[in-house]
Amino acid sequence: MRNFIQGISRLLLLSATFLSSCEKTEYAFGDITTPTGLTLTATVEGADAANPNGNGSGRVAIVTKADKALTYKIDFGDGNVQMVPSGTFTYKYGMPGVNEYTITVSAVGTGGTVSNLSRKVKVFVAFEIPAAILQNLTGGSSRVWMCDRASDGHFGVGPSDGFAPIWYSAGANTRAADGFYDDEITFAKTSTGQVTMDLDNKGATFVIGAAVSFYGLTGGEGQYPIATKGVKSLTFGDATSASTPANSTRIQFIVPDKGLVCIGLGSRTYEILSLTATQMHLRTIGADGLAWYQKFKVK
Repeated sequence: MRNFIQGISRLLLLSATFLSSCEKTEYAFGDITTPTGLTLTATVEGADAANPNGNGSGRVAIVTKADKALTYKIDFGDGNVQMVPSGTFTYKYGMPGVNEYTITVSAVGTGGTVSNLSRKVKVFVAFEIPAAILQNLTGGSSRVWMCDRASDGHFGVGPSDGFAPIWYSAGANTRAADGFYDDEITFAKTSTGQVTMDLDNKGATFVIGAAVSFYGLTGGEGQYPIATKGVKSLTFGDATSASTPANSTRIQFIVPDKGLVCIGLGSRTYEILSLTATQMHLRTIGADGLAWYQKFKVK
């Protein structure tokens, strides 16, 4: 009898476990709310009665707010789009002269709901890309560049206050395993004299360890499947470093979005140290605060 009772107890326990596992779990996602009361202001730096389109810096202070908004997506009207969680951002336009842009903000609420608002703004940009830089970079229309793998120092690093890769300088063809030797970068000149860039990384980008989190990734130094294709409008200006005409062209450009130019260094601003019709040498300050260098050649 005792064994019979124990058997019945086990059977009841198994039945209870089975029924419990079959119960449907219900999840509550909360209320889905669409952002309301969306506002947008765009203030051109230096704009006044004498300079209605600004002081030539190209910078515009953008402030957007909405009730129940989780984040904001801003389309700057020049081909560049960025997520701005705070709704406050200063953007720098790069097209020389006076140009009108339509800034569109999408306030994103719970469940992916969206409210939109647009404003037009005219911006004056005084900087003009030097003719030699424009010609050598794009060939007058478009030009494809690749890593100059056969050149010593095609990838390297040095102190942030220097202008040479004195700490590490890659020898010819020594970084083949990192997968960036076949990357292709197309620089193109638009009809208005602006420069665009399109990076084809063949499906993967080599990222230094200190920059992995910059791209929203986790892990150590290595190759990552980062999407890079797509034409991006570059912003050119005078270099902000302490370089001199003896070691640099003193011209820099900013790459929007992920800021990638071949290798993932956790940066968006690149100074052109030297540029000819066939070779280019770039410097940038990486996510680790060090100066990183890349050399390229025309394909």
